[in-house]
Parts: sequence; C-alpha cells; structure tokens
Amino acid sequence: MRYFLGCDVGASKTHALIADEQGRCVGFGKAPGGNQQSVGYDGLAEALQRSFQQASAMANVSAGQVAGAGFGISGYDFPCDHPPHMEAIGTLGLDCPLEIVNDGLNGLLAGASHGIGVNVTAGSSVNCRGRGPDGREGRTVGNGIPFGEFGGGYEIVWKGLHMVNYAWIRRNPPTALTPIYLEATGAADELDLMEGLSYDRYHLFPFIAVKIFEAARAGDAAAQEVLRWAGEELGWLAVSVIRQIGMENEAVEVILSGGVFEGGELIVEPLREVVLRHAPQARLVRLDGPPAVGPVVLGMQAAGLDGYSVRETLIETAKRLIGET
Repeated sequence: MRYFLGCDVGASKTHALIADEQGRCVGFGKAPGGNQQSVGYDGLAEALQRSFQQASAMANVSAGQVAGAGFGISGYDFPCDHPPHMEAIGTLGLDCPLEIVNDGLNGLLAGASHGIGVNVTAGSSVNCRGRGPDGREGRTVGNGIPFGEFGGGYEIVWKGLHMVNYAWIRRNPPTALTPIYLEATGAADELDLMEGLSYDRYHLFPFIAVKIFEAARAGDAAAQEVLRWAGEELGWLAVSVIRQIGMENEAVEVILSGGVFEGGELIVEPLREVVLRHAPQARLVRLDGPPAVGPVVLGMQAAGLDGYSVRETLIETAKRLIGET
C-alpha cells in the first residue's frame, strides 16, 4: 500500500493529512500557523514537523513510506521563496516526489473539478488563485491591504473602523459598530480608541469581523455596508483571476473557501453579483471539505496517481478523521 501526505499551512493553523492510494485518510495532525512571513522559516519547519509527526503516529506510517507529498503553504508567494521552503520541508526526511504551491490553490484542488477554475480564500486575510484547462495559472498578490486586495477578516475589521470613525466625526449616523470596537479594545470612548490605535496601545484582530456580521444581521446599516463592500471586493479578486486564465465566457467554477464565507449571503450575494456581471456562466461552489485534501491530491499527482479519482473518499474520510480529533 502506498501512502501520500498533504500539508495545508496557513497563517493561523497547519494541518497534515496522510491517505492511502484508495483515498482513505488514515492520519491527521495539526499545529499552529507556519507562514514564514509571521513565524520565520524555523517556525514553518516546526509547524510541518509537529503536524506530520502527529499524522504519522496516527497512521503508523513513517516518512520513508510516503510515496508522494503536496504542500499548500501560506507565504509561498514568489520564485525566490522556493529554496528556503524546500529546506524547511527537508526537515521531514521525506524521500519521494513532492510539490509546493501557495495555499490559495488548496481549495481549488480540493473543491473544483480536476483542479480547474478559481479559488477565493477569505479567512484572516484574502487570496485568490486559479488554473485554466490549458494549464494557465492566475493569481493575486495575496498580501491584502498594501496591494488593494480586500475581503478577509483583517480587511473587514479595517473597513469597520472607518465606519466607527465616520460616526464619531459626524460624517455618518451613529452605528452599532462603535460599542463593538470599544469593547474589543477596552477603549473608554471614541477619542481614546482613535488615540490608542494611533499610538499602538490598542490593536484590532480579525475576530471582530464576527461581531460585524452579527451587527449586520441585526440591521445596522454601517455593518451591512462593510460586508457588501467586502463581498464586492472578493468578487473582483475572482474576476481578475478568471480573466487571467481566460475563462470569462465559460462555466468556470469559483470555489469559496475560508471562514468569512460562513457569513452566508451577506458576503456571497455581492460577490456573486460582481462575478456574474463579468463571467455570466460562472458557478459558485462553497468548499465542502478540509482544504488539506487539496495538497493530498497534489502529492498523489506528484507520484503519478490521479488523486481526483478518489477525491470524494478523501473528503469524506478527512471530515471524519478531523472531526474525531
């Protein structure tokens, strides 16, 4: 029996899955995030080792028994990133074909038919990657606000702060977002909030986005505006990559992955409107399974096996395995 390893390395968590050639997931491990931009390459190596050791122990499969491995890694953005990432992966002691991609492709490999289409990831921040039927690839930078790419938790919270400020300076009416930001930071009032943020005494975190969704569902106009804006921005990321892979006039699958999409239609409806305006045949698909399945498929491909033939088994057994740990 041959075994395959897939590692989904994000900014906040790392998941490792081991599956056999029939698509049955037999080992799972987890660790904190391994994005080298946040934790360095030593931190990446540690996250890979910790998650792989857990998966290896559960599956009773050693590094030498792994026939192919795939890695979808947050922070693997440019060609110059390849050598140090390979060095970090080398600490696992694997002796098999392997492939590394940006984690923005994990959802595409796990959710789209034969890995063709576009994946929009909206978690703490955003990413978007795509592949066309001719092998052409498309991408965004994947580094958020500095490059004008919005729609993840960080960006939603950043936009929400604008609304709190607009209410404070009387540009806009009062908003339910104000007490949310005061409570999240511990600020005494709006002036204290703005002063504290300006001098780094207070900090904002993506979890505040959950409260923004709650305020929007309760009818707060400012919160609803923030989420409409975020959904439209995510739609533009998808459209941009659809154009890059030349699928504007085809039935392109757009996979939606990441925790932000748990907000449902508040975020999906404006995204859909933008996408269908520019790619009328596009089909939106919410990722139904762990993103780590994508790197397992990648590892199978690296070893010459068609991972898509067993992808449904991979998804179902991965769900069960991850749910039980």
